[in-house]
Amino acid sequence: MSKKRKYDDSYIKWGFMKFVEKDGTERPQCVLCYKVLAEASMKPSKLKAHLASTHPTHQNDSEDVFRSRKARFMAKGSLTRHGFQPSTKPILEASYEVALLIAKDKKAHTIGETLVKPCAVVMANLVCRPEEAKKLKSVPLCNNTIKRRIEDMSKDIVAQVTQELRESRCRFSLQLDESTDVASCSQLLVFARYLAGFSVKEEFLFCSPLKTTTKSVDIMNIVNHFMEENGIEWTKLGSLCTDGAPAMMGKRSGFVALVKDKCPDVIVTHCVLHRHALATKTLPKELGDVMAIVVTAVNVIRARALNHRLFQVFCEDIGAAYTHLLYYTEVRWLSRGQILNCVLQLRQEIEIFLREKGNDLADYFGDPVFVARLAYISDIFGHLNALNISLQGSSLTIVEAAERINSLREKLRLWSNRVEKRSFGHLKSLSDSFDGYLPNLSVDPWIQDPFTILIDGIDGDNELKDDLIELKASGRLKMQFSTVASPSEFWASNYEAFPNLAAKALRMTLPFVTTYLCKAGFSALVVMKTKLRARLDIGPDMRVALSKTAPRIKRLVEEKQEHPSHRV
Repeated sequence: MSKKRKYDDSYIKWGFMKFVEKDGTERPQCVLCYKVLAEASMKPSKLKAHLASTHPTHQNDSEDVFRSRKARFMAKGSLTRHGFQPSTKPILEASYEVALLIAKDKKAHTIGETLVKPCAVVMANLVCRPEEAKKLKSVPLCNNTIKRRIEDMSKDIVAQVTQELRESRCRFSLQLDESTDVASCSQLLVFARYLAGFSVKEEFLFCSPLKTTTKSVDIMNIVNHFMEENGIEWTKLGSLCTDGAPAMMGKRSGFVALVKDKCPDVIVTHCVLHRHALATKTLPKELGDVMAIVVTAVNVIRARALNHRLFQVFCEDIGAAYTHLLYYTEVRWLSRGQILNCVLQLRQEIEIFLREKGNDLADYFGDPVFVARLAYISDIFGHLNALNISLQGSSLTIVEAAERINSLREKLRLWSNRVEKRSFGHLKSLSDSFDGYLPNLSVDPWIQDPFTILIDGIDGDNELKDDLIELKASGRLKMQFSTVASPSEFWASNYEAFPNLAAKALRMTLPFVTTYLCKAGFSALVVMKTKLRARLDIGPDMRVALSKTAPRIKRLVEEKQEHPSHRV
């Protein structure tokens, strides 16, 4: 481990005073521009170089001049504590705001110094005055500064979110999933849904690396550490949604089993998007052969760059609906439906192109039976893709998921009955797969619509019925229910007026039914952690980029100004 460099009082003659980090590390800070240099710059040669390159007009200033500048800078900290606003406050606040924009846009930290500041200076010189451009040059936007700003905002966000979790009157829901990033490091993402005040809120909790194995105990250790570190009781957890992997759903040693040891009555849900994908995988042999032929034909055209270019030009010349074929990717939920639809639309163009190339696959695309089967599975997977898309997105509750899944389930049964005499056995097997993989989601009818339910048809205690009668009598609440986006929002907003009803309703509607937020989070992770940024500690950036909670920048600036010895 390298030895930490120490500040020497003689460095003031080159315009540098001592800056002390929270961990005790000493760094040189310029008394002219207040820039804090790296620890490695604690050398007379580098201090002289900074003075000569950045402040050439001050090279011949005496030591007394620099000491005077130092005294004025230190006095600013005292004035701040007495209510005076330092002139550096807008500069510091601007630095935080730019860092927030960089994080939200998932850009590299270096973009602040290499692009944002030069652009701002150019615009200020052209639109404003040179004096304004000079002010912008003093805004600290270097790589390390942006990193610190993002870390500060991340800590502030997690403090706000965990406080809301601790104060929530209802038990919160978690969804979590893990995936491998570009550096072959497994990352665990966790999101929460909870009652914040009188509204339901979905929020990013944390992204943490699984440094060794990805077993259930490793996942449990990370989640438990976050809970303990932020003072969140396990009894506050109401439900848990995972992707169904053995490490998550194992009955004896899976993560769910470990959670149930701490919270026995937790509700566990298996992501319906994963169940949907499993239910649609099986195809009878004749339809499976069609899918295999389609994939092979696409690969013949796409595998060679020349074939791909020729096919594109051919489609453009004849005015085809599409000019590109899509590769089939099994792990992509929508891939099968999209490739089938594309091939069906271009079946004639594919047949002509393959015949010119002397490929025997062209015969299939001229066969009416093959084309009929292709059209059939294209249509079926079009409906399945539509259901998958409807189940994606944030704020999806069990109420909406049940309505959409049950709708397609009933359609499959109806279609199966219509074509039963023509032996379309796939519809029956697909319907059976839905029954086997997808749960029969349902909630109490009064949760979905408390104003149309018959009181006598409700099984429950009398207190619940009394509250429902009182609620149904309110015209204002009936009007409110007709305008809200989901039943969970209605019950959250009326928690104080009807705590018993709201608590039971939210217990059923707060659980996640998909891990969509985690999947979207992994997409953001791919954008932020690239091969050029493979060593990035992604946690703070992910929190600032994905969190719906705004960091309290003014508060962070005030804290920096109140403690001038801390690095800004």
